[in-house]
Amino acid sequence: MSYTPPKDEQPEIHDEVESSRAPLLEHLNELRARLIKCLLALTVGAIISFYFASDIYLLLIKPFAAVAEDIRGTPLEFIFTAPMEFFFAQLKIAVFAGLFLAFPVIAWQVYAFVAPGLYKSERGAFWPYLVLAPILFALGAAFVYFIMLPMLARFTVSMEQIQAAGTTIRLLPKVADYLSLVMALMLAFGLSFQLPLILTLLARIGIVSSAMLATGRKYAIVAILAFAAVFTPPDPMSQLLLAGPVYLLYEISIFCVKLIEKKVLAEDSAAAGKT
Repeated sequence: MSYTPPKDEQPEIHDEVESSRAPLLEHLNELRARLIKCLLALTVGAIISFYFASDIYLLLIKPFAAVAEDIRGTPLEFIFTAPMEFFFAQLKIAVFAGLFLAFPVIAWQVYAFVAPGLYKSERGAFWPYLVLAPILFALGAAFVYFIMLPMLARFTVSMEQIQAAGTTIRLLPKVADYLSLVMALMLAFGLSFQLPLILTLLARIGIVSSAMLATGRKYAIVAILAFAAVFTPPDPMSQLLLAGPVYLLYEISIFCVKLIEKKVLAEDSAAAGKT
């Protein structure tokens, strides 16, 4: 048998439901408005980037093509086999680069949405993460550009067989395939370079500790190797080039978490001394 409140209590319950519904609708409307602003910023960034898409693509192939030309002595040719393949590659570049251009706007919209629910001290702690996130992502992308791509060029060009047993095996990379490889590598390294940031944030809110991370090293190694196997080409060199820096970042994360724990302990001791 269900409980039916008295009639004199029903208006009060109705008012409570309406009052709780109103803030929810306000938050949803605010979220929608901020998502629209993020999409508009991304669209503007993509339109601007599309104008420079060909130049960006030439910049992306430069380290790979330069090493390949040094090894084989002739320029490396990139081909496309579908009529619209290069156009769609330019669209991908425009969206990818537009995301970088729109990141300040997106980061500000995220901060503005969550800031009202944070204490003043938490707002101050939130800003460094917004600033460091794109910097670490750029460092991961730079690692791919200056280290990974030249090494991949040496590895792939070395497999060419010129007039071996009357047969020539020559590397002719497709425009779309090369772009997909570069974007996947930059995304993988950019995300993996966020590891210290993510773990220190989790440590700040008490989800992880330095002791927990140190104990879980063996599980972390397995997870890092699995991550490297998924996001890199199927060769051991590329996987080790990703797994090695990520594991180093994991160790750096443990050190950063220890520093945060010492800082929190000092703050708690200071607060206890005041009381």
